[in-house]
Amino acid sequence: MKKHDARLLSPRAQEDLRRRVVAAVRGGVSQTEAASTFGVSRQSVNTWMRRCRFDGLRGLRSRRRGRPPCPRLAPHEAATTVRLITDRCPDQLKLPFALWTREAVVELLAQRFGLRVSVWTAGRYLRRWGFTPQKPVRRAYEKNPEAVRRWLVAQYPAIRARAKRHGAQVHWGDEMGLRSDHQAGRSWGRCGRTPVIPGTGRRFGCNMISAITNRGHLRFMVFKHRFTARVFVTFLKRLLRQAGRKVVLIVDEHPVHKARETARWLERHAEQIEVHFLPPYSPELNPDELLNQDVKTNAVGRRRATDQADLIANVRGYLRSTQKMPSIVRSYFEEQHVRYAQ
Repeated sequence: MKKHDARLLSPRAQEDLRRRVVAAVRGGVSQTEAASTFGVSRQSVNTWMRRCRFDGLRGLRSRRRGRPPCPRLAPHEAATTVRLITDRCPDQLKLPFALWTREAVVELLAQRFGLRVSVWTAGRYLRRWGFTPQKPVRRAYEKNPEAVRRWLVAQYPAIRARAKRHGAQVHWGDEMGLRSDHQAGRSWGRCGRTPVIPGTGRRFGCNMISAITNRGHLRFMVFKHRFTARVFVTFLKRLLRQAGRKVVLIVDEHPVHKARETARWLERHAEQIEVHFLPPYSPELNPDELLNQDVKTNAVGRRRATDQADLIANVRGYLRSTQKMPSIVRSYFEEQHVRYAQ
């Protein structure tokens, strides 16, 4: 007998079919014969008989179709959850997590609203609220928001106006160390087999100091030794010579930038150069940090230097090629935290 798809029947008709099949088997018909007579599968008959044996005729009742109903958050509960995820870290809410994962959201909903959901439901909530998994950026909690506000609203606009009056060029400067073992990027490989990139086991490095302008100018110096006041003064001399006019340099509060030797040199050349300091613990306000990340990723992380000379050559070559493309340097100033410097 041709089997019909019982899933297409209404719930009431499905329940009636189950009752008739069970009654036939109880009346002496074998399960195989009942399946053939009523046009259903042998496995279905066996399942219905087992339900009936444990729950009686109640086990044959039709159940709710489709995906199980999801717990619903009230609008104000959803808004509170979004605010907490946006403004706080899990450990600030006494949750045993460092980052906002689906598991952390599950615990948050249970803790705040007594609502138990699966990690999949938490993921659907997060996507619905506009969240995506991202690599977080570390920000120092010592940063003073009021100092940042003063810098953006008053201090930097005054520095820019002063530079314009004196025909000076505003540079943003920074320095960083580079290591041969820095790795960036991903590589395709067989599933379960991490790709292996051969490289030297020796560790070596170099240092770099640079300054950029929102017009696309880039000045740099790569060196092997430690960053000291003497090195910084040497870079400032180069910067003045290459700029050809008065320079306003904005840097962070590194001890070398405020060293006695640096201060004495700046005092002697006050008509040629001024140095101003960013608010403490606010590297995101410095466009030159984006150049640092670019160099670290592309000149070091995606290349394999064999020795220190090779590493320095890679860094200098990358910086010189960037120097010839002012549009790339100008693009650093389009990042949202440094647009104020455009």
